[in-house]
Amino acid sequence: MPRPDERPDERPDERAGRRAPQQPAAPGPSDALDAALEDARRRAVEALTPVMPVLTSLGRVFRDAGHELALVGGPVRDAFLGRASADLDFTTDAHPDVTAPLLARWGDAHWEIGRDFGTIGARKRLGDLDVVVEVTTYRSESYDASSRKPEVSYGSELVGDLSRRDFTVNAMALRLPSLDFADPHDGLRDLAAGVLRTPGAPEQSFSDDPLRMMRAARFAAQLGLRVAPEVVAAMTGMAERIAIVSAERVRTELEKLLLAPDPVPGLRLMVDAGLAQHVLPELPALRLEIDEHHRHKDVYEHSLTVLQQAIDRETGSDGPVPGPDLVLRLAALLHDIGKPATRRFEAGGGVSFHHHEVVGAKLVAKRLKALRFDKDTTKAVARLTELHLRFHGYGDGDWTDSAVRRYVTDAGPLLERLHRLTRSDCTTRNQRKAQRLASAYDDLEQRIVRLRHEEELDAVRPDLDGTQIMEQLGVRPGPVVGRAYKHLLALRMEHGPLGEDAAREELRRWWAGQPEAQG
Repeated sequence: MPRPDERPDERPDERAGRRAPQQPAAPGPSDALDAALEDARRRAVEALTPVMPVLTSLGRVFRDAGHELALVGGPVRDAFLGRASADLDFTTDAHPDVTAPLLARWGDAHWEIGRDFGTIGARKRLGDLDVVVEVTTYRSESYDASSRKPEVSYGSELVGDLSRRDFTVNAMALRLPSLDFADPHDGLRDLAAGVLRTPGAPEQSFSDDPLRMMRAARFAAQLGLRVAPEVVAAMTGMAERIAIVSAERVRTELEKLLLAPDPVPGLRLMVDAGLAQHVLPELPALRLEIDEHHRHKDVYEHSLTVLQQAIDRETGSDGPVPGPDLVLRLAALLHDIGKPATRRFEAGGGVSFHHHEVVGAKLVAKRLKALRFDKDTTKAVARLTELHLRFHGYGDGDWTDSAVRRYVTDAGPLLERLHRLTRSDCTTRNQRKAQRLASAYDDLEQRIVRLRHEEELDAVRPDLDGTQIMEQLGVRPGPVVGRAYKHLLALRMEHGPLGEDAAREELRRWWAGQPEAQG
């Protein structure tokens, strides 16, 4: 593999001339950058070693057919970061009608779902490797001002294809099977320097595909890259252009951002550039004006802090909330979006947000539905938003066992997430108050554990089931059975297990007062 600062379109003497210093120079920032480049090259070799048989064999297939092939984009970038990519993306001068039969012969299976966009996929097993590849014809994409679907046109050169990529760190390629490194826009130097730039003018890049503005925020979160000032300026000036992109594509980018190791820089960029106003307007709306007496905290900053604290409370793969957890992160970010609509300045000088959890749950459901999130995710995040204040009554007085049972039952399968959301929602700098809240929640969790042990709390149900209720009352299936079931469930929640005999007695007492029993 050539040195990472070599360009494939330069002659050796040009490269030597470009790299050779005119006079000795004292160690400085450039030396640190050169060292970072060398480290990146070493990591790339190690990361690509396991898939080298794939790169070599597939490269030879296209070369023998008279066509170019290059590993491109994310897999190349990730290799220089020392990360292995599950999927391998390639680009070629061959059109799809040529690529498809080549992949059919090379792979164990192939598919043409992305043919309209120039992409053919394949799967192949080589020894212990089971790899998925996608090969796309050199291309460019652009949006008509009134269309949500990109227009695709094919190109004929790798350098031209790379120049139309979203960012320089994704505009690097390895020609196959020779492994010549192509980096016409110095993407590797940008990666080593931690900066995100576009190959050409950012305005043109974002005009070609407005979703790239969200990708900039996502890469800030995923890779910790600093977005170049000219890129931020273009995002700010073109933010409304994101409206042309389908909700599904926007949601996918938002998910990737939220699941990144540190989503906060990406979210801040979206808000500061005005992008969130068109994608998730409830987030910038949290930047409520703070009065001179600071009678309420900055809800926007509070929400970002809650998100960070919730991420810290995610567990490993064997824990109750394995990270990254999209539902928990969405709930942490959005749990207070009902506050702007419910803020009231009270006569005594205070500020209230009465029932903001109820209003917020409705707003969450509406926004996630508009972004085409699945029903389960939408329902779970809205429910956590609705429940996130429930605990705060616990510290004001002793909850009965009945109240604890209802807390667990209402949370259902979301209980472990609710635990983490509630604890994360404490962002006070008052250490005494923070410790008091933490101790109160410790106590609540201990009571839940005790009741679980005593009563099988996760499966709270009446002492009699529907069949037993019908037998006892001599009725057929219908509304009366449901009402009887709810009555027994309320008794179970209030008093704990009754036992079947006591439950039958309570059922008879309830039935005696029902209009159906009088007839």
